[in-house]
Amino acid sequence: MDKKSLIGLGLIAVILITWLALSGPSKEQIARSKQIKDSVELALTTQQLAEQSKAAADRAKKNDTITPTVLSDSAKQVIASSLYKDFSVATVGKKEVVTIENENIKAFISTKGGNVEKVILKNYQRYGQKEPLILFDKDSTSQYLQFEAYANNIRFTTDSFYFTSSSMSEIASGNGTKSIILKLNTSKPESYIEYIYTLKGNDYMLDYDVNFVGMQNIISARSNKITMHWSQAMPSQEKHIKKEREAATAYYNQVKEGVDYINARKSEEKLLNEDDIKWICFKQHFFNSTLIADSEFLKDGSFIKTSENPNSKEFVKTITAEVGIPFKHSSSEKFGMAYYFGPTQYKALKAYDIDLEKIIPLGWSVFSYINKWMIIPLFSLLSGLNSGIIILILTLIIKTLLFPIAYKTYMSSSKMRVLKPEIDEINAKYEKNDDPMKKQQEQMSLYRRAGANPLSGCLPMLLQFPILIALFGFFPAAIELRQKGFMWTDDLSTYDSVYNFGFEVWGFGDHISLFALLMFASTIIYTWMNQALLQPQQTQMPGMKYMMYLMPVIFLAVMNSYAAGLSWYYFLANIITFLQTWLMKKFIDDGKIREELLANMKKPEKKSGFQAKLEEMAKQRQQLPAKKK
Repeated sequence: MDKKSLIGLGLIAVILITWLALSGPSKEQIARSKQIKDSVELALTTQQLAEQSKAAADRAKKNDTITPTVLSDSAKQVIASSLYKDFSVATVGKKEVVTIENENIKAFISTKGGNVEKVILKNYQRYGQKEPLILFDKDSTSQYLQFEAYANNIRFTTDSFYFTSSSMSEIASGNGTKSIILKLNTSKPESYIEYIYTLKGNDYMLDYDVNFVGMQNIISARSNKITMHWSQAMPSQEKHIKKEREAATAYYNQVKEGVDYINARKSEEKLLNEDDIKWICFKQHFFNSTLIADSEFLKDGSFIKTSENPNSKEFVKTITAEVGIPFKHSSSEKFGMAYYFGPTQYKALKAYDIDLEKIIPLGWSVFSYINKWMIIPLFSLLSGLNSGIIILILTLIIKTLLFPIAYKTYMSSSKMRVLKPEIDEINAKYEKNDDPMKKQQEQMSLYRRAGANPLSGCLPMLLQFPILIALFGFFPAAIELRQKGFMWTDDLSTYDSVYNFGFEVWGFGDHISLFALLMFASTIIYTWMNQALLQPQQTQMPGMKYMMYLMPVIFLAVMNSYAAGLSWYYFLANIITFLQTWLMKKFIDDGKIREELLANMKKPEKKSGFQAKLEEMAKQRQQLPAKKK
């Protein structure tokens, strides 16, 4: 083989090695694959006894003359000991359900696995039902600890074992607390895992402490963590499951990165391996289940995953999470956690001071402060009233606060209206002139001499915009509106369907919302009123006239499937605006305004330095020689 061939083979080898290195799986992917493989192996191991028994029964069915093998208790114990070792004593037991409750919640805990398998929220109901709301039940949730044990790293999960309970039922009330202890025993009395559930009266937080006692010689020395698995299929609780799917998702709070979430309109898996984790939240539309660490969960191997259930009429979405619990191989270790099972209500979540209130879409920056400092406190203060009446009071307050802006907008429109004869003269003067720049200069000069600003009416409208955006984000997520009826609707938190088409209309929905129609009609009238007040500007921008009528149509398509409470607010805001405009038109004399503007035009014109510079630039542009064609 010559030198050139050797060089060629060497280059091929370098390219091949580089390609394999770049296209190979990452460390995270390898770790995740190993985790899945280990879980499968564990499932196969735990099913071996059942499969052996089934095989023996099948053989007996095929040949009646063969007597099925019956394992003695001692034989079963030998097999269990070989599979589960010190945990074999926990493979036998009776599954029972113990309860711990207070004024707000009732949690059902299974002695098999020691996990919370069902939670009832006593003060809420599922839509259309009178019984207390079931947040989740045993058929829709899975929780367990997973760890490696012994020198051969056998993987165990706590949901395979039976726990012993200190009590069958505990009830906490007032400021008192109650606890239930569930214990996973081993063949060594000094080695066990202990779950302690503690509940305080009138609270939604269920403390959950895990104690590892004498487990340093059982849990593998090669592992410095224990994995906690938690999954939940969220049952439908509201009137429209489609709206629930748009809101249900997973949130998580990382120690340094802060609160983040998975887009509710996607199915996604996120590796949380960049930062340790404070809490993980399974958020439904108006309720949530959140697992919170006293310190923090480990980032290594942690992930969260959301899955859609598009064809299910019972379940909204399925969320699965795994987080790491540190294990230092001490003789006695404790890891403190807590579950929040309750409503997604700002005041209740804010009280825990762990940023849990950030799962509520309050809006960003100034929008969020409008909700936090005005909207939410008002609903709390007036909670005894009907929610539709509260929205009416809210609208009156907001429109009163914004009245100076509305007044300034009206005055600006009036000035533009009374200057219409002068504007018409300028338009007629330059009707056949192809110099729009000069026409614009003369119009601006007129406004400046009269003391009118054509843009002054736009700024007040922009100042109202943050309030509209804040309400647009908050109303559909406000538990204060959930199942609160008003007039013909029984739930202001979602759309009020007064007629169903029986088919889907693209961009509109399969129904008609009456509140949305009222909002649309009032917006059309409001738009017409604005057009009547701004005639001079319409002549300059004729296309804008039709655009202003198109916007309410687009808004109707959006609001038709939005919260009825928000459409009710917009309708009221338009009605109050009509009344304000009528009153201002009645008491403000356009003739006096025109006299004032004409008097301003007779005064010597004062130019700012900026205005003088603009006029000088315009003159220089006019003096430039025309371009040859």
